[in-house]
Amino acid sequence: MSHEKQFYINGQWAEPSTTDTVDVINPATEKVVATIALGGKADVDAAVAAARKAFETYSQTSREERIALLERILEVYQRRSAEFAEAITLEMGAPAKLSKYAQAPSGTGHFAAALKALKEFEFEERIGNTLVVKEPIGVCGLITPWNWPINQLACKIAPALATGCTMVLKPSEVAPLSALLLAEVLDEAGVPAGVFNLVNGDGPTVGNAMSSHPDIDMMSFTGSTGAGRQVMKTGADTIKRVALELGGKSANILLEDVDFQKMVAHAVMSCMNNSGQSCNAPTRLLVPNSRMDEVVEIAKAVAAKVKPGAPDAPDTTIGPVASKAQWSKIQDLVAKGIEEGANLVVGGTGRPEGLDQGYYVKPTIFSHVTPDMTIAREEIFGPVLSIIGYEDEADAIRIANDTRYGLSGYVSSADLDRARNVARKIRTGMVHLNGAPLDNDAPFGGYKESGNGREWGHYGFEDFLEVKSIFGYYAES
Repeated sequence: MSHEKQFYINGQWAEPSTTDTVDVINPATEKVVATIALGGKADVDAAVAAARKAFETYSQTSREERIALLERILEVYQRRSAEFAEAITLEMGAPAKLSKYAQAPSGTGHFAAALKALKEFEFEERIGNTLVVKEPIGVCGLITPWNWPINQLACKIAPALATGCTMVLKPSEVAPLSALLLAEVLDEAGVPAGVFNLVNGDGPTVGNAMSSHPDIDMMSFTGSTGAGRQVMKTGADTIKRVALELGGKSANILLEDVDFQKMVAHAVMSCMNNSGQSCNAPTRLLVPNSRMDEVVEIAKAVAAKVKPGAPDAPDTTIGPVASKAQWSKIQDLVAKGIEEGANLVVGGTGRPEGLDQGYYVKPTIFSHVTPDMTIAREEIFGPVLSIIGYEDEADAIRIANDTRYGLSGYVSSADLDRARNVARKIRTGMVHLNGAPLDNDAPFGGYKESGNGREWGHYGFEDFLEVKSIFGYYAES
């Protein structure tokens, strides 16, 4: 890759307006693997101007033209999938197998889901003599995180392209390499000049310039709740639409009739996956108080099989967390759990044995956690599981909903109707029943401080569309 110190603006690789740079650190080695340019307000202005001009023509393209464009993007992306996997492992430390079989393919999944939705989406509706049309909202500002980098890029860029919008992207400066690679893919696939623009930078500079920009019509942000709150505040001055996908503290309720051996193991591995760096991770495991000791023994045995290690090692289960700052935050919260009296089952502070270099975290499980403890309330974003006891089903539902977050939830029962009933009482945007996986065609997003709006599939189109009523359209002439 040769564009680390350039931006992609108006269909060309452009030199930045500043001389500011930041190193990209491989979290497994703590060594610099690239140095990228950091943009300023002038770069954002240039990208927005290009997107605004391109919107005049791209917004008028036909469904068939946009279908053909998404098909070309998919073709190029799939051909370069191995490069995405390598970049993701390098920039944020995902194990090679996870990058190859989950992280990189997530981009294919979202472009394919947007393509499918575009073929079926109803952009017009008749109500009496009125024609209601859904039109592209305009220039979109996209800000994406580092934990599932290509996943978050694709689930914003794909619907923006599908609906006729143009965009300016600021990927995370922690994990920007896969975004630069995607810019190459979009360029090769023939995305018209100005439709897609990329400016690297930090949140206070480039992110703020985007969310406050009068010519950006909509902001789509994925990241921490605190940063999302700032994007919403900054966007308020120009009354732009702001779509947010933020943090989570998802509860995983195991009802007393489940196979505990199976579902506790599933709960532990689901929490540890991607080193715990998933906003929808089931980090609060809710189990009957009467089964707590049994659950602890199963969880302890499963955790022993979670092996932190180098991303390219064949027996590695989890890699490092993405940055030194993230590592330090996790250490502080684990220490807080110990201080507040939670029972440390496995793990704890410090690096795992034998891993003296890299941002590795011990797979950590606490039991006998009470809902008021910090580790039960704050998003840790690391391989840390809190096991919380409940008295009965109503108590489990109360504990699950006792959080400022509302992204996801998990309910398991041998009685599917019972699991369905509990799921309807969980105040979250998503609920998984009996370990059911995600669905790229279904909406992804949360309640409360986990954000607003929805991504993925045809629901992901809505935030990129304005609704217009044309009264009298079907009136007799």
